Parts: sequence; C-alpha cells; structure tokens
Amino acid sequence: MTTRAVLCFLLRDSEVLLIRKKRGFGAGKINGVGGRIEPSEMPEEAAVREVFEEVGVSVRSLEPVGTLEFYSVDSKPDWLVYVFLSRDFEGEPRESEEAA
Repeated sequence: MTTRAVLCFLLRDSEVLLIRKKRGFGAGKINGVGGRIEPSEMPEEAAVREVFEEVGVSVRSLEPVGTLEFYSVDSKPDWLVYVFLSRDFEGEPRESEEAA
C-alpha cells in the first residue's frame, strides 16, 4: 500500500525554512516541513496542517511544484509525496515535538 505524504518548502526572501526531524520517518535528518496525509484530507490541506503542527506557521497560499515517488522492491511506490512551495505565510517558526 502506498503511503501518501506532503513536503512543503517555506520561502522568505532568499531563505528556505528547513527542519531537523526529531522522530518518525527521517528522524535526525534535515528536510522541509511535512508528513503523512490523513485519509480524509486533500494534499493541500495536509500541507497547511503539517506546517502549522511542526513549526507553528500559518500558510495562506501554496504552489504545487511536483511529486516524488519512493520505491523499494516492487513496481508500486511505497511513498507518494506531494511537494509544495509557499511564499505567503504568517508567524515565526518555532520548535515543536516533531521538528527543531
């Protein structure tokens, strides 16, 4: 079964917000903000939710920029990741249980 997830890169001027994942898939790694899509969510909704949960920033608009597929052994992707970019958000990023 394919896991659906989102990844969101927040841009302000010439800077990109990256986090260090504290737990779960990718723990200890530097990445954009993101996570799994809930069964009832659209990818855009999940991106807005994950950004707020992980860094406390409210996204006002998203730009879809692509998808990533991660495969292991068979021809079905293990992960399907929807990638977004946001230049329109408010709030200052803060550390959370999931991200530093």
